[in-house]
Amino acid sequence: MKKKRFYLSMVILLTLSMILAACGNKDDGAEKPANEEEVKPEFISILTGGTGGTYYPLGGSFAEIIKDATGIDTNAETSGASAENMTTLKNGDAEIAFSQTDIASYAVDGKLMFENNKVDNVQAIATLYPETIQIVTTKDSGIASVEDLKGKKVSVGAPGSGTVANAEQILEVHGMTFDDIEKQDLSFDESTQGIQDGTIDAAFVTAGTPTGAVESLGATEEVVIVPIEQDKIDSLIEKYPFYVKEEIPSGTYGLESAVTTVAVQAMLVASSDLSEDVVYDVTKAIFENLDKVTHAKGKLIKVENALNGVGIEVHTGAQKYFDEKGVKAK
Repeated sequence: MKKKRFYLSMVILLTLSMILAACGNKDDGAEKPANEEEVKPEFISILTGGTGGTYYPLGGSFAEIIKDATGIDTNAETSGASAENMTTLKNGDAEIAFSQTDIASYAVDGKLMFENNKVDNVQAIATLYPETIQIVTTKDSGIASVEDLKGKKVSVGAPGSGTVANAEQILEVHGMTFDDIEKQDLSFDESTQGIQDGTIDAAFVTAGTPTGAVESLGATEEVVIVPIEQDKIDSLIEKYPFYVKEEIPSGTYGLESAVTTVAVQAMLVASSDLSEDVVYDVTKAIFENLDKVTHAKGKLIKVENALNGVGIEVHTGAQKYFDEKGVKAK
């Protein structure tokens, strides 16, 4: 009887050992606790633009700020700017980039220059500062309103540029198309030179103000910036939410009074593959260290304006930071 009890005890102990071993094996394959610290990327690349533009030096400041605040090695890289940056992010060859808000919207929606190259893995971090749409002419032209452009020789920007789309959309809300003007496809420098030479009457210029090419024109001509009326601005923003209302101050280009127009915005975007925690840390680092930005445009970057005219989905990490700060789109 004692032997039977002994063998029975041994069987029970062996069975328990097997069960415990099986449980141990299951634990080895279990998911990590949700609160376990996430592994940060070792490196972040910020795509900017050409060395002569604004994006590159601003990106350099951001890279230093992010590196100091997060410990992630961060570098600003030169590029062909907005459109090229969106494609590079799509291909997974960078993590963060500068872009104009309208170009980012075209990329995400698969429109215009992205009709056959839709970008579906990019989200917004924040808008930064305005890139103003300026309808440039001179006092001698007699052009005082958008409607006055009918029948005139008007440059709408270099072929394939965002300026072309800006011009088309502004004409659209005024009930006009390119067929209503003698369309010219010129760069900013070519446009202002054409106005000075009298070969064209007006030009659309999308750039931060004051714009060098327009300042050069102002040295020899009395520059006029054609205003956009409030009802047209409202219609434009309703249909194309990446626009914001903008005002060119008096004194710019010798203007006697301020001019109301619209702007797209320079913005910072991120690959949606970046985690919420990383993008939160990046967003917080930038907006809480703006005093370390050396470029003059840094003074225009304000957290309260960071969601204005975004136009695409905001990354959850950035949204988390803005929610903490009570920031909402205006």
